[in-house]
Amino acid sequence: MTSPGLTPVLAEPAGTDPGPGGAPARRGPLPVAVLRGLAGLAGLVAVLEVLPHTGLVSADYLPPASETVRTLGTLLAEPAFWTALGDTLTGWGLGLAVAVVAGVVAGVVIGSVPVLRAVTASTIEFLRPIPSVALIPVAVLLYGTDLRSKLLLVVYASFWQVIVQVLAGMQDVDPVAEDTARSYLLGTWGRVRHVLWPTALPYVMTGVRLAATVALILTITAELVIGAPGLGHEIAVAQVSGAVPEVYALVLVTGLLGVAVNLAARAVERRALHWHQSVRTEVTA
Repeated sequence: MTSPGLTPVLAEPAGTDPGPGGAPARRGPLPVAVLRGLAGLAGLVAVLEVLPHTGLVSADYLPPASETVRTLGTLLAEPAFWTALGDTLTGWGLGLAVAVVAGVVAGVVIGSVPVLRAVTASTIEFLRPIPSVALIPVAVLLYGTDLRSKLLLVVYASFWQVIVQVLAGMQDVDPVAEDTARSYLLGTWGRVRHVLWPTALPYVMTGVRLAATVALILTITAELVIGAPGLGHEIAVAQVSGAVPEVYALVLVTGLLGVAVNLAARAVERRALHWHQSVRTEVTA
């Protein structure tokens, strides 16, 4: 564990030169993994472009990639698309924020009290496997098709991703560190701040990253099934009206949104855990 106030010195990755102020500046070609990923993506686009022209799949059900991209360009010029995107991001962001705060607080409190953890263990294991989509009828009965129904599903699904990771992190505390904290007569808050939280933080960030993806999935699902405003609702409307290229264009947007959420979550994780061994190993590899 890194001592408070000390910043680990990271070795400069291969292929970097010191930039202004001594900061490493990357140079040279793109990493091989990035090039391979771009090649795979280009290959998929090529297949989707050619396949409808071969007759193996009807263009009525799988339009060429170029037509999907043109439709996406048209959607980007429509205010209704941006309104739907805003509704989806609002439901995702609010639901994720509530789930993270509730999961962290509940996990720290339960994990800090052995008796409380023992009492709640069976309840957590009973509630956690319940599929969030099974709560759709309950959400509709309680809140109809407005934002609250979407938040109910998102918060329920994301909360378990966070609290389970927090509880695992609280159990992973080094007994020597615990004994040292007691010998220095640290109170409950001191133990949480200086011993429990630094150990649990890597688990917390993993839970947040998983919850971010799950929250997006449940947001789109709620919009598709319940009819709450957002991209999922727009996909359902396009499907019912037979606008196949628009369906694929909106699905493409949700896929890009998922990639962006995952990359943002990983960036936050690396930022928050810059002192952790796993991140230092990743940087120096």
